[in-house]
Amino acid sequence: MKTLSLFLKASVFASLSTIAITTPSFAAQNVYKSFPADVMPELSEVGGYRVGVKTINITYPELVTDFVKGDVERALTLEVWYPTSENGALTTYNDQTRSGQKFEIQANAIRDVAIAKSESKYPVVVISHGYTGYRTLMHYLGEHLASHGYVVAAIDHTDSTNKEVNFVENPYSGFPSTLLNRSRDQAFTLNAIVKNPFFKGNVDSTKAGLIGYSMGGYGAVSTVGGCYAFNDTTAAMFTGTKEPQAVNMVKQALNTCAGGEASSDDVLPAWKAALALAPWGGQHQLFDVASLNNIHVPILYVAGDNDDISGYDGIRWLFENTGNKSSKLLTVVNARHNVAPHPAPSEAYGSEFDLGSYIEPAWDNQKLNAINEHFALALMNCHVKGIDEYCAFLDVTGSSDQAPVEGKVPEPWKGFDNRWALGLRMEGK
Repeated sequence: MKTLSLFLKASVFASLSTIAITTPSFAAQNVYKSFPADVMPELSEVGGYRVGVKTINITYPELVTDFVKGDVERALTLEVWYPTSENGALTTYNDQTRSGQKFEIQANAIRDVAIAKSESKYPVVVISHGYTGYRTLMHYLGEHLASHGYVVAAIDHTDSTNKEVNFVENPYSGFPSTLLNRSRDQAFTLNAIVKNPFFKGNVDSTKAGLIGYSMGGYGAVSTVGGCYAFNDTTAAMFTGTKEPQAVNMVKQALNTCAGGEASSDDVLPAWKAALALAPWGGQHQLFDVASLNNIHVPILYVAGDNDDISGYDGIRWLFENTGNKSSKLLTVVNARHNVAPHPAPSEAYGSEFDLGSYIEPAWDNQKLNAINEHFALALMNCHVKGIDEYCAFLDVTGSSDQAPVEGKVPEPWKGFDNRWALGLRMEGK
């Protein structure tokens, strides 16, 4: 995607029902503009594969806990991108804004085509949206990584999507389920993809990456080894529970590790890297510090230094306590929380309420998407595929601004053209 014409390419326990997806009657919109090649980072260039996409449904094999209903069946809808060599018409993605405005955007993927054959199997990447959201919120990352030889599964987290949560009248209805299930859904999705009949012969079950935005990042930090540490106050605050015995039961249910397991030692060995985009939870220190110190999976944290949802200081706290020495913190200067969503559809421009979950006050979202593509590919190729040359793209340090030092302008960060990396800072361990 360096040439962006390639982008054709809380009373919180409300009972929710899933709204069926319907096809809108209006034309799909392209939310990306075409830019000259040199203004975008190198690794945002599209890869050598065409991209296929499938929508699949998966169901937990056993009943899962629900704080209100007890044990219930839990099912997830996934959008899965993968390499293909087939030709065909490009598909679209249909969803809705927080206020329920339906929209359709143009994809750069072909629906339900054959997966490309390869001498080596494809690693898996799992993408997890925030609260609220939808599985195609970061479709640009799914398409991009698939074009570079990954199978990428993005989750519609049940109880936590725009379609299920009435954000105007009952905005926190899905939050308890989100707290409980985010990490579990991520681990379950990885296992489901490697067992899926369409993918299992083509994916490498030993190599996987994880991308989580906001509450998806809250889940990702746990999935790779951070244990939750809710106390009585935070368990009650974020679930709306008040009775002491119920608070204790909620706290015990929440305080798990690695996808609902008892210990951080239970991290699935396939996880090789995680990208945590504006992860939530650090501002309330909802993780056990010792378990964070023991995380062995490299995490790239991406945070706006004015994030007023997850809190920049909270994200720094997560980074500083993450034990893996290859972990990094990429700060987006003058950004708030919306560092991950695709550009806003036209339907969102009718209100600040809708637009506020997409745009950044001081950044162009298309540029943020390209930066995420660049560093996501560097992270996954370095740590998941083990291609050493890509690690150099992560080893940039300090400010990207190229501010003159003693009259000399520094070289741009690796992968960025001169003058086109303004507003970023990278820190390592």
